[in-house]
Amino acid sequence: MRTVERPRHYVSPPVLAVMRPLMRYSDSRQAYVLRFVGNRVGPVLRRNRRRRQRVFNGPDLRRSATQR
Repeated sequence: MRTVERPRHYVSPPVLAVMRPLMRYSDSRQAYVLRFVGNRVGPVLRRNRRRRQRVFNGPDLRRSATQR
């Protein structure tokens, strides 16, 4: 088993629909992996939900913490 997780790639729902015959959903990863070999190799895909987040207009506190 890997010690470093494979990076997740975010794709749109239509792309996942087209790739459905090649991919299966893995509950342990909460992502889609290749059928048959997805536990070891291949991409790890997640549905892109990130654009639904609201824009935050407040101050970026992370940047000020790193400049101290």
